[in-house]
Amino acid sequence: MSDLLSHPDPEADAAAHRLITRIAALSTSHDALHAGRRVRWRRFGSDNTQPPLVLLHGGHGSWMHWLRNIEALATARTLWLPDMPGFNDSDTPPPPSGGQTALDPSLDALAATLDSLVGAGTPIDLGGFSFGGLVAAKFALRRGGVRRLALLGSAGHGTKRRMAAEMINWRAAKDREEERAALLHNLGALMLHDPAAIDALAFAIHDASCHGTRFRSKDVSMAGGLQPALDAFAGPTLLLWGEHDVTADARPLVAQLAAGHPRREGVVIDGAGHWVQYERADEVNARLARFLA
Repeated sequence: MSDLLSHPDPEADAAAHRLITRIAALSTSHDALHAGRRVRWRRFGSDNTQPPLVLLHGGHGSWMHWLRNIEALATARTLWLPDMPGFNDSDTPPPPSGGQTALDPSLDALAATLDSLVGAGTPIDLGGFSFGGLVAAKFALRRGGVRRLALLGSAGHGTKRRMAAEMINWRAAKDREEERAALLHNLGALMLHDPAAIDALAFAIHDASCHGTRFRSKDVSMAGGLQPALDAFAGPTLLLWGEHDVTADARPLVAQLAAGHPRREGVVIDGAGHWVQYERADEVNARLARFLA
């Protein structure tokens, strides 16, 4: 990380953006409307007999949170990745009304737009990362038709975080250099454990995704709700955290959530931080492929 901060590498930055462009080019983009607001979905892979796999990104995120997983998972599945409402290329959701929670307009938009693309009631498998894990657990109940549920570093667990460093408000930076330093700091403070994992690609994804975020996910994530959503979901569930995830104490949390539930599989990935599917992509891809097979 210090090298990226003190010695930005234009060649590495260019290579990162070329990779993002190459992966994006593997998809077809679909802008679906709900209540006059657009949700951008990206479809990867080809039609097959398996249920489509829907993957939801985290807070201050975008579809690119799954960049290092798409090619491996799309070999056997059709993937549908949205920018959730209020993120990246999707429109901002309306404010809640009539007793709705802050998340309800987004859940309604995701369910309606996905159904317009794959068909109402079409069985799917569903994965979610961080804030997207909590959204996925609630989405599974809202939409129905979810065969298997995979949650990675999910928010909403209601247990204590173990942040060792304070986040920096990058939006308050006086110039791009200060902004870049804040974003790099936050990658190390929250997202990735191994400093070597904070590379040009991780920064490019984090930078673009943060700038595209307009929905305040933290309040939703900290309000809890994961446990009751899991208890209401009857299907097989994978609960996966990185060993050093600062948003939770991974091992006791996984043990707690999986205990007494034979259809829940708990996994802790050694050496990984919060953005586990980026930092340990090969291992996570293999785990997901095995669980979803």
